Amino acid sequence: MYLCFTFMATTFLKARWENLIMANYSIDPKILLPFLPAGLELDTYNGKTFVSLVGFLFRDSKIFNIPIPFMGTFEEVNLRFYVKRKTSEGYRRGVVFISETVPYKPVAWLANKLYKEHYIAIPTKHHLDVNTDIKTVKYEWKVNENWNSILVKSKIESRQMQQGSLEEFIFEHYYGYTKLSDEESQEYRVNHPRWMVHDVIEETIQCDFSQMYGHSFGSLNHQMPDSVIIAEGSEISVDWKRIKFNCNF
Repeated sequence: MYLCFTFMATTFLKARWENLIMANYSIDPKILLPFLPAGLELDTYNGKTFVSLVGFLFRDSKIFNIPIPFMGTFEEVNLRFYVKRKTSEGYRRGVVFISETVPYKPVAWLANKLYKEHYIAIPTKHHLDVNTDIKTVKYEWKVNENWNSILVKSKIESRQMQQGSLEEFIFEHYYGYTKLSDEESQEYRVNHPRWMVHDVIEETIQCDFSQMYGHSFGSLNHQMPDSVIIAEGSEISVDWKRIKFNCNF
């Protein structure tokens, strides 16, 4: 049965997400099973299971419509994979985060406390350069004494995502799922329009996956991504309502 609670009928988070880079790697699904919340299935595209290294800019963040003083704009880098949950209305598609990084400890603490996520606070920075033909976006994050980075050069013009494409699969997941225990999971919804994307001209990824996310992801250090995508982004909101459920539902 559903175990559902709602503190208030309102939006928890509002922000603008900009210049979302997704580096997508096919991966052995066995690696993800220890992180899979109860009651969910791994979602696949053309029979492959994917993880995505994601970098983007949080801008003008508000909690319960109140601006976050001095910390409303920041970079986030995360590693996520894709899941689905069968309901009476059909499948809901969403993501599970292995880890999420931001530069501010209070932001990480709040997300972990209220949403039971896996945020850590480490130094981050970004670079944006736009000329008449090319947009260059770079995100960097420091692990111990080493800077990791993901850089994309793309065309200025944006376009619609192609129906049935890998880029559509990667972006069209609107629920977040969290593993609360071996038997219990949590669901919340992220709201945003269908994003426009830019054609990638060049990408450079320097990430020590084993140091950042654990030895089970070390194989990604020597693996080329299946695709790299960059989306314009948009205004987003995260619902305060959360649903708890277990594997018996």
